[in-house]
Amino acid sequence: MQMRITLNMNYINFFRPLCLGGLAGVAVSLPGAAWAQAAPPLPTVTVHAERDGALLPLADSVQAERAKLAKVSGGTNLAEPQKEARLATLRDALDYQPGIVMQDFFGGTDQPRLGIRGSGIQSNPVNRGVLLLQDGLPLNEADGSFIIGLIEPRNAAYVSALRGANATSPAATTLGGELDFVSLTGADERGRVRLEGGSFGRRGAQAAVGGVGERLDGRVSVSSDRYDGYRHHSDSRRDALQANVGFQGDGGFENRTYLNWTDLAFHIPNVVPKDRIHSDPRGVMGDGNTPQDRLLNVYNRDPRRDATQLRLANRSRWGSDALRQEVGVYWQDTDDLFNNMTSHTVTHSRTAGAQWQASGRPAGSDGALGWRTALSWADSAMERDLYATNPANGTQMQRFGSYDLGAQNLQALAAADWRLAPAWTLLGSLQWSKLTRDARNLGTGAQLDQDWSFATPKIGVNWAATPTTRLWANLSRSQEAPTFWEIVSATVAPNSPATAQAELVHLKMQRATTIEIGGAGRWGEGANALHWTAAVYRSVLADELISTTDANGIKVGTYNYAGGTRHQGVELGLSGSQRVGTGAFDYRASWTYSDFRFRGGEYAGKQIAGVPRQLINAEVLYRVGAWRFGPNVRWMPVSTPTDHANTAGAEQDAYALLGLKLEWRDGPLAVYLQADNLTDRRYASAYVIRNQATAAQPGYLQGLGRSFTAGLSYQF
Repeated sequence: MQMRITLNMNYINFFRPLCLGGLAGVAVSLPGAAWAQAAPPLPTVTVHAERDGALLPLADSVQAERAKLAKVSGGTNLAEPQKEARLATLRDALDYQPGIVMQDFFGGTDQPRLGIRGSGIQSNPVNRGVLLLQDGLPLNEADGSFIIGLIEPRNAAYVSALRGANATSPAATTLGGELDFVSLTGADERGRVRLEGGSFGRRGAQAAVGGVGERLDGRVSVSSDRYDGYRHHSDSRRDALQANVGFQGDGGFENRTYLNWTDLAFHIPNVVPKDRIHSDPRGVMGDGNTPQDRLLNVYNRDPRRDATQLRLANRSRWGSDALRQEVGVYWQDTDDLFNNMTSHTVTHSRTAGAQWQASGRPAGSDGALGWRTALSWADSAMERDLYATNPANGTQMQRFGSYDLGAQNLQALAAADWRLAPAWTLLGSLQWSKLTRDARNLGTGAQLDQDWSFATPKIGVNWAATPTTRLWANLSRSQEAPTFWEIVSATVAPNSPATAQAELVHLKMQRATTIEIGGAGRWGEGANALHWTAAVYRSVLADELISTTDANGIKVGTYNYAGGTRHQGVELGLSGSQRVGTGAFDYRASWTYSDFRFRGGEYAGKQIAGVPRQLINAEVLYRVGAWRFGPNVRWMPVSTPTDHANTAGAEQDAYALLGLKLEWRDGPLAVYLQADNLTDRRYASAYVIRNQATAAQPGYLQGLGRSFTAGLSYQF
């Protein structure tokens, strides 16, 4: 195959150090790029090369990823953030995805609550339950925790989600599954500038530059976000740098190196009693003069989170369909300060990991039999100090806990798929894991070392009922170990910081057996086709990890529920386009139904708090020429308990938020205007979870009021 490449010599100067220096070259090339821009332009050179194939990024294309997900016998999602007009938050990237529940906390670059099939939804803030990946390698620390606000959605070419136990990564064992944020590369775009601004002081900017050569491509992106906040004391900021460089050698060899640096900071407005949702939607505790306001004054206690992370990763892939192998390594260093009103948790963690995968289809099987095997290793060393918070000025008081924490995972996976008949494929896998969680109190010498070894088998079947319809069924096991956020428990009374204490909590693994049936397909042909997906699942859990808060809305601990729990639900998605006259209606919608209940024990028959029972997202845009415009809705049609006792009057009330979007795209330029919550509805966007609650206790987070955002994107 002949390939024609037109390169400017400035790009050659830019990519030479990347090739010679690998990841170190990414760092030194930044000032080099600035020098190249200042130099006089050199003449354009046209290069002709004979290659076996065109340059490809290490990651699969969207089409290839869609084909790969179609082979999974369970619920999946494929989101393309670059098609969204606004990309200010993670919810912008994942809205309208069935089975993925996003609940805003403060509306900026903070810590939205992510839920998939109820896994990890009990954590506060959400920091477990789902394996987050970047370019196929884990973002989680080895103990399973993550800081979700560190994710920059503008750099994702696509987000691939495998819900529940359908996850295929060797490191994924939880009920929530996996989300893989696959980075844009130099082969995807030569450059982009994106500017966004809107209500409540929202400002966002991104600049990215990329290039591609005969064997080399690279991309560098910088972004910055600022948000004054809708509520008092809810400002946030995030600055991020992401760079990657890829190399393609002979024989199908590909290698890509990644650099990520993120600096995240936000203030926490905290929770309020239910009546203030309507009476003071922008207020916080401390705006009034009640005993509660004086005790939980947000301005004095200054709750906040500051996190900085540096991440380096490298992946290589080689081989053919007969035998393809992939090796990845990653390292990340994270500093995290989290003041939750009564205590500062200061963590420094260093995580390293490696992953190997091999797959193939034996030469005599005529493609009917495929296999895959993988090994994964991860290790985290954490230093965590706990300080009481000074209620007068939010500073650190005495240290009441100092911990040396270590987590290590060793996991192996073997999987196979067998085409039983032209329309039927049987899939199975067996995953073995050995996890350790070791914790030592440096002050008292107290130590708690825990380890678990377990297997998580899965079996499923795909049936191509018609050329455009696929049906599936699967049966699987999942297991989830507690993170150090659950194992290290801090107790600080807001009116008595001097009595603060911490302890190590022995917890069991959360285990689940899940059965799922569903399907996906297309009705119609061409541009007017309707695409649909549906999944129904039922998970029976043992020893579910339940986290609760005290009367003031501050986390007090985690325990294993002894009576057993059940998660079941329905996940539906529709999308398509219908031509009308000279234009067309583009539509998409999702309905996520979650029925999570306690099977026995103290709360037998009660609904587990934490997840909306029903959540509907829908959008219809009329497209004519370069314009698209239309309404959208985010609707929670029934109230949701905020406590496990399902106390009447303490629920999160139902709400519907109406929005409007206007887009104009002409070639590389796109401009948008978006309005959210047009009716200025006053509602609770999220809440803290208690065993038993009352509406008078601080526990609710006010949702954003009416807001407008405008932005532009130029791709060159």
